[in-house]
Amino acid sequence: MAPPHGFDAGNDVTAPSRSAIIGGSAAGHHLLDIEGYSHTKDYLPTGQCIKSRPFTVGAGGTSWRILYYPNGDQPDVSEFISVFLDLDQGVTESVEAQAKFSLLDRTGVPVPSHSQMTKMHKYLCTGNGGFGYRDFINRAWLEDSGHLKNDCFTIRCDVFIPMELRTEERAVDPVFVTVPPYDLHLHLERLLAAKTGADVTFEVGGETFRAHRCILAARSTVFEAELFGQMKESVDTTVIRVDDMEADVFRALLGFMYTDGLPACPAPQQAGMSQHLLVAADRYNLERLKLICEDNLCVHIDTGSVATILALAEQRQCRGLKEACFDFLSSPSTLNAVMATDAFEHLTRSCPAVLKELMSNIAARVH
Repeated sequence: MAPPHGFDAGNDVTAPSRSAIIGGSAAGHHLLDIEGYSHTKDYLPTGQCIKSRPFTVGAGGTSWRILYYPNGDQPDVSEFISVFLDLDQGVTESVEAQAKFSLLDRTGVPVPSHSQMTKMHKYLCTGNGGFGYRDFINRAWLEDSGHLKNDCFTIRCDVFIPMELRTEERAVDPVFVTVPPYDLHLHLERLLAAKTGADVTFEVGGETFRAHRCILAARSTVFEAELFGQMKESVDTTVIRVDDMEADVFRALLGFMYTDGLPACPAPQQAGMSQHLLVAADRYNLERLKLICEDNLCVHIDTGSVATILALAEQRQCRGLKEACFDFLSSPSTLNAVMATDAFEHLTRSCPAVLKELMSNIAARVH
């Protein structure tokens, strides 16, 4: 605290000071793409590995390599992929470090069941085969998991090297005013829930929703035209009926228009809700919501859903989502499996033009 006004800070009073003891670690990661997994499995027998390209951790840091054994490093783990971290040959001093190995899913996110952190280990510059996990991935599990795409998968290796403790001076900066974080969306969310001043009512799927015309008009040009333009409902209309939409979808749509966010949705329902919301966003010209739904659907593309999602992307002009479907279908085995589904039969009838584009896309990838 600063001394009171007029107080003489003489020799008996010193200014406040501050210092810090700093610990931490240098950290970095390397992505190892295994391209042509089947070939590595057939080419390298148990006990033989191939090393990644060298990579460094930290500014002027230590050089490392990942050792990849597609058939395990020893006969007792021959059904597994073994991975180890080791110092590069040019390193002249031993280093203590921790490593975390993670199998990445098709969206680049670590798979929790195959993300493991080693204990702190002293890596010797003389070379000792590295340190890691002998039974990192069961090959049969990997081949059935869906994480193997076009015979490729990715392993992420994070390396943590502890730094020496050090001390630093710190300035003492008094804080007189603390500005709270942005919270307009919270106020608007409460306004929607309380219905204070609501001046329009919608009937959707047997439920009624109260809202505010000005907010809807500010967020959507379609609502603006319906509520204030030449398309506006009669002033005598007490309830606006919205057909072809479920109540839960309209509720999420309203929530987004007030808060610019979406409510939590159970995982099994995310794909279906994203499809319905994408249609609603397109209907009301909410481009940001439409792109959010496209992005959500990209991670839900699989053999059973890709035909339905591709039809939706074609009908609603979602270029990015359509490209994600084409990418998923670029594998001949995947395409054959999808072509056997009823959804693909519906796609051929409802969107024949997209099939020509799909074939052209696949042909371009081959060449």
